Amino acid sequence: MRLSQLFTKTIKNLPADETARNAQLLIQAGYVHKMMAGVYAYLPLGKIVIDNISKIVREEMNAVGGQEVQMTVLQPRELWEKTDRWDDKKVDNWFKTKLNNGTEVGVGLSHEEPIVDSLHNFVNSYKDLPVNIYQIQTKFRNELRAKSGLLRGREFLMKDMYSFARTQEEHAKIYEEVAAAYIRVFERLGLGGDTYRTAADGGYFTDKFSDEFQTISPIGEDTIYVDEDKKIAINKEVYSDETIQKLGLDKSKLVEKRAVEVGNIFPLESKYSDALGLYYTDEKGEQRSIIMGCYGIGISRLVGMIAEHFADDKGLVWPEAIAPAQVYIAPLGDDQTVIETAEKLESVLTEAGIAVIYDDRDERPGKKFADADLLGIPYRAVVSGKTVAASGYELKHRTSNDALDVTLDELVGRLTTSRKA
Repeated sequence: MRLSQLFTKTIKNLPADETARNAQLLIQAGYVHKMMAGVYAYLPLGKIVIDNISKIVREEMNAVGGQEVQMTVLQPRELWEKTDRWDDKKVDNWFKTKLNNGTEVGVGLSHEEPIVDSLHNFVNSYKDLPVNIYQIQTKFRNELRAKSGLLRGREFLMKDMYSFARTQEEHAKIYEEVAAAYIRVFERLGLGGDTYRTAADGGYFTDKFSDEFQTISPIGEDTIYVDEDKKIAINKEVYSDETIQKLGLDKSKLVEKRAVEVGNIFPLESKYSDALGLYYTDEKGEQRSIIMGCYGIGISRLVGMIAEHFADDKGLVWPEAIAPAQVYIAPLGDDQTVIETAEKLESVLTEAGIAVIYDDRDERPGKKFADADLLGIPYRAVVSGKTVAASGYELKHRTSNDALDVTLDELVGRLTTSRKA
């Protein structure tokens, strides 16, 4: 990717109503465009980041037997009336519309009902279960007040998975497999050390706890109590001596923290499957209820969370697993030898499978360095008359104050090793 060909540019002027730091940085760096409060468009670099996060989530869901689908955004009123979730008094953040013939439809905010409805033709016997179905899809929620940039939007990208099991024991096994997959997702995103599985309210679905995955952050809306040794936390909403005892925790070791919810999983029991008439026949020919679970990760919320979590006073700092490029090549000056050396580096790295942003603009060094920092690319490789004379390159990590003088082989080796880490 060459910056002279990229239609986006870094900017200084931000929307007057944008107060969230994650959105400010992403807009300034040209990753997103704010359409309105709670609604953001993803520009080329932002699209790469959100696709990279989706790829990690998709790989981990596939690893626990998830089957990916693409459900519809428009949903019939009748389906939601069967589960008593159409009335605005029951679910107050719907976007709803009408077809030209007057038929009312909802604009997808969740997909329990449509997923269950789609299984009627395929799940009848115990032999058809268990099954895990997921999608990565845009959701729409009519939030009264969209705030915190990408952390609470009216339109957002989400991974939602639904499990269907024959028994509570089978459900529990699936549930724990997905919980472990979530931990792997956050580790791969660079959030593992700050993210805790957190006991939370199970709501009206179940008398069991649900589980949130909360990342420690000063911008967090939630208060949690953390056991840092066991990597377990309790949400304030269910914090009590009884909960502490149930989880086998020591109250004296729990530390109060602010956190951002980046994922959640919870039992649904058979609320939706029963309401929509989805059952299975067991080995004895008897009809049984299907036990469901629901598992969500806010993909676009993670873009905002990660942007703000790692940022410094110079700009964004992307983990290598999701950055739009691994290295930012900055040739300095217009000397032909410098240009040729930089283009050779671009070619070698590209052939090695290393994603590159090549700054071929006619800009002063300070501007290039500032943009490299703002964009948050993990490494910056400088090519100058000085480095060419020394038959090498200057390589600097985004979070380091020191640059290294390296040969071409050393540079490729370092980036290849870092990418695999």
